[in-house]
Amino acid sequence: MPQTLPSIVDVAIIGAGAAGLGAADALKDSGLSIIVVEARDRVGGRAHTIVPAPGIVFDLGCGWLHSADKNSFIAIADRLGFDIDKTPPPWREQSFDAGFPATERQDFFAALDAFDERTKEAAKGDTDSAASLYLAPGNRWNPMIDAISGYVNGCELDSVSVHDTAAYEDTGINWRVRRGYGALIAAYGRPFPVALNTRVWRIDHSGLQLRIETSKGALTAAKTIVTVPTSLIANESIRFHPELPAKVNAAAGLPLGVDDKVMLALDDPRDSEHALPKDGNLRGATMQTKTGAYHLRPFGQPCIEGFFGGSFARELEDAGDGALAAQAIEEIVALLGSDFRRKLKPLAESRWARDPFASGAYSHALPGHAGDRAVLAAPVDSRLFFAGEATSPNFFSTAHGARDSGARAAREAMEAMRLPKR
Repeated sequence: MPQTLPSIVDVAIIGAGAAGLGAADALKDSGLSIIVVEARDRVGGRAHTIVPAPGIVFDLGCGWLHSADKNSFIAIADRLGFDIDKTPPPWREQSFDAGFPATERQDFFAALDAFDERTKEAAKGDTDSAASLYLAPGNRWNPMIDAISGYVNGCELDSVSVHDTAAYEDTGINWRVRRGYGALIAAYGRPFPVALNTRVWRIDHSGLQLRIETSKGALTAAKTIVTVPTSLIANESIRFHPELPAKVNAAAGLPLGVDDKVMLALDDPRDSEHALPKDGNLRGATMQTKTGAYHLRPFGQPCIEGFFGGSFARELEDAGDGALAAQAIEEIVALLGSDFRRKLKPLAESRWARDPFASGAYSHALPGHAGDRAVLAAPVDSRLFFAGEATSPNFFSTAHGARDSGARAAREAMEAMRLPKR
């Protein structure tokens, strides 16, 4: 629920993404006064659902309930009346053989699985290293494996820690929210007190009380939970006084990769039902890193959702508005034929690297920096607490990992105030 900024609270929560809302949820029955301070004009952070055309739901940010059997948003969706779609993701499928026939796919996934096994084995050692070191020298599929890293990590393998990837918990169960993951998170945050359009510049923890300086004045709090993306801590968009170099350095070791989506409407929905399968999959060029992946008719909607990751996504963002859509159309036409050029209409695209309140999609640990997640998560003086997907030990880069980290930070704050746990 939108609020004006109070002058004093027991707990101030910085950021109304999944982590901040998870913290607010954990504190709601504590008897403490709280406020969630959010720079955007909405809650949800990097979760945001739009309806760019009638009958088409598009998650600009997170869209899949990863590790759904352990995902805390499943119970929340049930409580709030959001239907869950359990159709398996089509990521290992290919709806058309054009450019990527079945024999080639079998060979590619064998190479990908072998690479994954080598990185898991490498992660057992004490020394962390870049995942790119475990690509088979000269393997024809290495560029495509790097493209997969772009989709998964938001960056290429030379910037990925093997210790970090081994820590990620993937149960292999991935579901979706029919009305949108962002819509679910927005509904989840509706009951909590949130001051929107309020940027935090500085957190002064030099006195007995914390002083939070914002674009709408100063706020005093006994405890503060910081849930902003690592990019804003690393570049000191939010400054601490006294300075917290360990936090800034940890955030720098956990940069946000770039993952972007584009939504293309199919001009004739009736024709598309015959031409394209529901929840199908289409890959772009298979021998290069600069390529997209395409979800055909998600939920049976008359559209194609394109996905770009890593340095290629950043390059397309730098090319300006419409570049993601133009690239997607070129790749789809090359695979499915020239008729699709007239059938596809750009609707919307995300540009997370250029989002001023994120500057990226989700965190990855640089080689040698897997331990920075615990450093970033650690409380400071039992007054400053930190949450966000980057602080999750096993579910980083996910919305539920962020939400759960917010609940963890809230418990730490309550314990510091000697209040009973919820």
